[in-house]
Amino acid sequence: MILRKYLSLLGIGSARVDLILPKETYKPGEQIKGHFLIEGGTIEQRIKRIECDLVLIDETAGTEKVVDSTTILTSKMILSEEMNHIPFTFRLPKSVPAFMKEKSYRFNTKLTFEKGIESKDQDIIQIVS
Repeated sequence: MILRKYLSLLGIGSARVDLILPKETYKPGEQIKGHFLIEGGTIEQRIKRIECDLVLIDETAGTEKVVDSTTILTSKMILSEEMNHIPFTFRLPKSVPAFMKEKSYRFNTKLTFEKGIESKDQDIIQIVS
């Protein structure tokens, strides 16, 4: 039991997060409704927060820019091997540029625990006019 606890603190067997979206293509100003799927690891862990950033990637310039973000603060305990759904709602800014060949968007999600390594997820979306 102690070995599993220390391994989860290092990220081995810890809980994981996955942002589940209903589709991949959206319009500027559209509201996105999905959920975070949190899968418990080998031991129970206390969740501290979930952060989700909408990031603009410019392939030409080689840059990434956070366009907008949302944070859910919590002290929820996720049990070993438990499956948990947390609602996700995000309104895309109306000013967000639509799809261009050299630019793309993604949601970067980070699940932070009271103790242990963060769980991360990335989901690519397209924004069209």
